[in-house]
Amino acid sequence: MMKFVLIASFLVIAVSAKPADKKYTTKYDNIDLDEILNNDRLFNNYYQCLMETGKCTPDGTELKDSLPDALATKCSKCSDKQKVGTEKVIKFLIEKKPEKYAQLEKKYDPQGKYKAAYKEEASKRGIKI
Repeated sequence: MMKFVLIASFLVIAVSAKPADKKYTTKYDNIDLDEILNNDRLFNNYYQCLMETGKCTPDGTELKDSLPDALATKCSKCSDKQKVGTEKVIKFLIEKKPEKYAQLEKKYDPQGKYKAAYKEEASKRGIKI
């Protein structure tokens, strides 16, 4: 499932990885994902932050900084709500913005190791990665 973190972290999980045994912050768990996903301006702000082609808000910076850890740990520090949101964002990106998904994947999984690790779980959830 945690290939989902690739982007969910993207919009949902502006996570803050503190010490290794701590969960990510739930400070942003009530963010309105539908508003972000369906608003090109908001969506592109997060996307550009993650791609390092635009400015980052404080939550965007947390997200960008935490994404590598979330991928490496299979989102073990994510809350259940963050995992659900991650799946929603991944499905949206793959179905509605595949070119942006591909660019994020290229940046955050250049060797394809996370794609390989999460492919089976994604398939079980009806997501083709």
